[in-house]
Amino acid sequence: MTDKTDGIRIEGAEPEEEQKAAAPEEDAKAGQAPEEDLTGQEAAEAEEAEATASEAEEDPENKQADESSDAGSGQALEESEPADDAKYLRLLAEFQNYKRRTEKEKTDLYSYANEKIMTELLEVLDNFERALAQEPGEGFKEGMELIFTQLTTVLNKAGLAEITALGEDFDPNVHNAVMAEETDEYESGKVSGVMQKGYTLNGKVIRPTMVKVAN
Repeated sequence: MTDKTDGIRIEGAEPEEEQKAAAPEEDAKAGQAPEEDLTGQEAAEAEEAEATASEAEEDPENKQADESSDAGSGQALEESEPADDAKYLRLLAEFQNYKRRTEKEKTDLYSYANEKIMTELLEVLDNFERALAQEPGEGFKEGMELIFTQLTTVLNKAGLAEITALGEDFDPNVHNAVMAEETDEYESGKVSGVMQKGYTLNGKVIRPTMVKVAN
């Protein structure tokens, strides 16, 4: 009796040999996918390595450029320092020369400030000598008055001025009261007499007037 079931093919079921043949193909396909993924990862890693190597190659150049720039700056600074020192020394020398010059001018000013008035007073001195060389006579007093006027003119031109006092209110800033007197000629507190004239030089009191004051 023949088994008829051997000739019946069940749908949906594959022969064992076909299943075995299909299994290696599926394994091969399954093994290919990781290879492709691994290849892409390796490519990315290679690109990253190239970029790193490129940066490493560029860095020494940049570093060398920075070092060259720093060296150039340092050299420029070293070169500028002597120039600054020379400039400072030159300014210091100029200031010292200016200081010496101004001190000399100040000394000369103090020494020769009275040169002009002394020159004018020499003329007055000459006239006094001429008058004294003459025998006293009728014109002697007139000559002395002329010389006195000449002397007063020279002194006034130099800034000397007589302080008015007689009949004025007593002012302790310009008057020096040496005595008080009873008088009907002047009111109380007025200067009633001048015992010694006082003078100012360019507005400054150089000698107060010595006066008597009325009570």
